[in-house]
Amino acid sequence: MGNRPAELRRAIASVFEQEGVDIEVVVVGNGADLPELDERVVTVRLPENVGIPAGRNEGVRASSGDVILFLDDDGWYRSPDLARHVHDRFAEEPGLGALSFRIADPDGGPDQRRHVPRLRVGDPGRSSRVTTFLGGASAVRRTAFERGGGLPGEFFYAHEETDLAWRILDAGFSIEYDAEAVMYHPAVAPTRHADFYRLNARNRVWLARRNLPWPLAVVYLGVWVVLTVLRERSRDALRAWFAGFREGWREDPGERRPIRWSTAWRMTLDGRPPVI
Repeated sequence: MGNRPAELRRAIASVFEQEGVDIEVVVVGNGADLPELDERVVTVRLPENVGIPAGRNEGVRASSGDVILFLDDDGWYRSPDLARHVHDRFAEEPGLGALSFRIADPDGGPDQRRHVPRLRVGDPGRSSRVTTFLGGASAVRRTAFERGGGLPGEFFYAHEETDLAWRILDAGFSIEYDAEAVMYHPAVAPTRHADFYRLNARNRVWLARRNLPWPLAVVYLGVWVVLTVLRERSRDALRAWFAGFREGWREDPGERRPIRWSTAWRMTLDGRPPVI
């Protein structure tokens, strides 16, 4: 977005410090000018803010690596061995489609449990199979990214990683939360605003319409309606959420490719059936 130049340089420096692997860095200016950066950086300047998933897709198109790492500009890698660790994981496990990293507080605070993509979070230091990943702290095999169709650009923000994750799983790959792959990110309270609630609800409907067999889609959306009503105490938040929910049914979500029932069962065995 162009508003964190110092943090962006810190992120880039942590990537170029990686040892034992070939690294290329692509920075996307999503409707924003980029500051002066290391000459080794490939820059992509988009004329307007096309949203997180479409922006990341443009970065992938400008890259050539077999493994794609996504890093938000306010995060950085703790260890110079992270990229080598990721490289070795993908080299040793041909069926591995994506890794979700552990996010640690650089000031030594506890790991934020909301960043662990498990239904039952448990110990953030424990690795496991999962059914989604964190967009700004992850690595994806290029062939899995391509077979999954990339990130859904029309989502703009919210649930785009889950859409790709479900399609990666349906293509036969696995996804893992890797607690040994650590990204630093300052602890911040999650912000909530009207657009967050609207896009969250709209994209959840789109996620179901694009990817789930209709019986599962009905249950999935019903569960999230109930959870939202029980969790939210703000009438304004609920009003924005249900406006997005209606928008999700009125507007075109893009190509529908429902996952196989065998994939849904595998997701259930991995700890998160596609109904919540």
